Amino acid sequence: MRTVDLSALFSETAKLTDLDFMVQKALALAGEGQEVVLTGRAPVWLYLKVAHALHGKASKLIYRSPVTGDVLIYDHSPF
Repeated sequence: MRTVDLSALFSETAKLTDLDFMVQKALALAGEGQEVVLTGRAPVWLYLKVAHALHGKASKLIYRSPVTGDVLIYDHSPF
């Protein structure tokens, strides 16, 4: 399982001008065919863009926060 902390993809404020760079960095951290957990303080647009980019690359995607705990976004595992 790979954990991608989205707050580590930018310094103080996430900027839309850096979106492609942040998505590429998240994809590199997630790897191919892995179970991936997205976490960290980040804008919702960054979560949505990264989740969309991981579709078809991650076998399972989970959102994790201290408030909700783990929330399954999708699971494409055949098992």
